[in-house]
This record gives sequence, structure tokens and C-alpha cells, in this order.
Amino acid sequence: MLAHPEPQSYNAHLASTARKALEDTGWSVSVSDLYHMDFDPCERASHYRDQIAPNRFDVQSEQRHACQNRTVPTDVAAEIERLDRADLVILQYPMWWHLPPALLKGWLDRVFIYGDVYTSKQRFENGRYRGTRAMRSVTVGTSPATYHFNGGSGDIDLLLWSINFSLAYVGYDVLQHHVAYGVEAGLRYSDSATVEARIRQIEHDWARDLRQIDRRAHIPFNKMAELGTDGHIVPDAPVHSPFIRRRQKLALE
Repeated sequence: MLAHPEPQSYNAHLASTARKALEDTGWSVSVSDLYHMDFDPCERASHYRDQIAPNRFDVQSEQRHACQNRTVPTDVAAEIERLDRADLVILQYPMWWHLPPALLKGWLDRVFIYGDVYTSKQRFENGRYRGTRAMRSVTVGTSPATYHFNGGSGDIDLLLWSINFSLAYVGYDVLQHHVAYGVEAGLRYSDSATVEARIRQIEHDWARDLRQIDRRAHIPFNKMAELGTDGHIVPDAPVHSPFIRRRQKLALE
């Protein structure tokens, strides 16, 4: 999955690098280039025919209705079919304003459709894509130091958590992300020899990691079985997310 508007961008190059590395180790690879496809990221009533409520667009209700009646929009159905065939999904994109491009977020809004891809019972370890893997490869403009836990741009693991959570929510085993640091700043301000060496190192490391994809660490997430009826993580379960905090009970003497 590639989300960058320029076909000669470094993100596109990393997508090509990934494709070659995986094909060299026996994988069959397909690429959804969202900008080239002109994928519509906006969920809207006009995508759905035979609506159950033509005067008020309730997204989840219309998505579920379309799934039940096999009238899912053709572009969404095609993407779901690609996901169903994949043993590994890689999202390749630049971080813009500390988030993915709007096109990729809209792809998630429409393709992770309520009814077929997830329901209240079909998620996490019961999700449609359980047993398959997904990960992100992103580019950022500045150095690793700025994205450390005390970096000026914020902890990269926190910034990337929300989409990792979405991937886990629909059942994927989420692999540790790949981050290409300092791409924009380096290309603009470093001398050409330094840039070329660093760019080549990023590509080398990315290809090496993909050739050893079975060794890549997984990011843990809580399972449905660890959720209490009150919506909280049950007391004896581990908490894997930095966004989930337990209140500590004070012992009164």
C-alpha cells in the first residue's frame, strides 16, 4: 500500500525496494498505489445504493447494510479482496503533520468496513485478518533524536500507535514499524555524498529487514478476552498500550 502523490518520491522508491526484496525471497507482491488509483477517501452516501435511510447518512448502518446485501462499493470490495489474499500488508507513506496523508486515513475509513471487516464480536483475536501480519514503513523529516521519548517531535511509537491499534483491531499481528528518519531535511540541507550514503543505508536496512521478516518483532495489544464487561482491561491482564493507564489504589492503614 503506497500513499504518496509523487510517483518518483522516496516513498515510492521504498515501496519498490520492498517489492524487490520480498520477490527475491519468493513472495508474490501487489501494490495499491492510492493516488494513482484516484481512490476516493471520503465516505459518503453516494457510495451506497439501496440505502436503508436515504434522508440521513448513518455510516455504520449503511456499511453493514451494504455488507449484508452484497452491495459494498466496488472500489472498497476490490481492496478487501486484496487484503484477503495477503499474508503481509505494508503501509508505506510519509508523516505529514505527525499523521498519515488524508488519503490513507480515508482508505481506512472506507475499507475497514463495518459488517465485513469488523463487528463488535469480530475484532482483535477474532478479527477477519487474524493470523496475518501488517506493518508500517514511514518517512519523517528529521533525525531519530527528535522522535525519541523526550524528542521535540514526540515519541514515534506514540505517534504511530493509533493506526497500529486499528490494524490490531481488525485482527492483524502488527509488526514493529520501519521509520526512515531525516529524509526531507537531509535531501534539502546535506551535501550530496552524505545524502546518497544515508539514503542507500536506509534502503539496505529496509531490504535486509524484509528478507528476514519472520524475525521481526510483534507489537503486543490486548485481546478481547482481556476486556471486562465494563470496558476496562481486566485487573490481572497486562496493559500493552501507553494510552491505557491504570489508577493505582492507595492502601489505607
